[in-house]
Amino acid sequence: MTTLPLDWADAFTDVPFGGNGCAVLHGGASLDDETCKAVVRETSLVECTFTGPSEVADVRVRYFLASGEIPFAGHPTIATVAALLHRGLVSGDSITLETQAGLVPIEIDRSVTPPRIVMTQKAPAFGPSPDKAVVADAVSLSPSDILGQPQVVSTGLPFCIAVLKDRAALERASLDLDALSRLAEASGKRLDLAEPFLVTLSGATEAGDTFARLMLAPPSPAEDPFTGSATGAMAAYLWSKGLIDSPVFIAEQGHGMGRPGQAQVEVLGPPGAITGVRVGGQAHVLISGEIHL
Repeated sequence: MTTLPLDWADAFTDVPFGGNGCAVLHGGASLDDETCKAVVRETSLVECTFTGPSEVADVRVRYFLASGEIPFAGHPTIATVAALLHRGLVSGDSITLETQAGLVPIEIDRSVTPPRIVMTQKAPAFGPSPDKAVVADAVSLSPSDILGQPQVVSTGLPFCIAVLKDRAALERASLDLDALSRLAEASGKRLDLAEPFLVTLSGATEAGDTFARLMLAPPSPAEDPFTGSATGAMAAYLWSKGLIDSPVFIAEQGHGMGRPGQAQVEVLGPPGAITGVRVGGQAHVLISGEIHL
């Protein structure tokens, strides 16, 4: 039997049961894929992380959905660093993570409690622009509900970014799995990475500048409370298209699920030459213990 330390942290929130939860298995990076997927299914979370030693960074992090490993994820990055801080495994105000998407530099702002954790996601890769009608079908909306041209963007993990005309359309959206498979083909992505990231250009609260949703295909839960990797991709899309006036803004997600989350976002570089995206948030360590495998 293998016993590992485990922390469950809610990311992009400073209170319990807000934001998005992630279980962090310290020393679990050497586990086999099937065990890692089984852990995610057991927790009923969207993702879990598994850490280990690195020859090129301070910590190696593996990210898993219930369906398999992915190269990077945002809220699990925030949760992982919060768990490392909770265990006293980070002494300074910065740390570098090794991920399959490359090295991710982290800054830690200890002036607030819990500390604010800021990750710098890599320069965006702008991919295909699927037909607006195909994107709309995937989320049971009309093409007229979508502003501009949706596009696949990645700052570590690809998402199809779609800006909606208002909050009513955002709340009305629901995933159509048959239509989603057609979008996956058009986007050149796996079905479980094809879900559109839907965003409106106003916050869920007065503090926010954007409000977003990400509905998920099985075996993941039906909706993601907060999606840090998609927030980075969305920020790059909005800045490159001239849809936001400032590269610094507040992103909100999860309020309709009763799990409000908030991120501080900064797009680095001019709209035509973005060099990266900083996405920061706090995290609350909710549960600590051991897992016996």
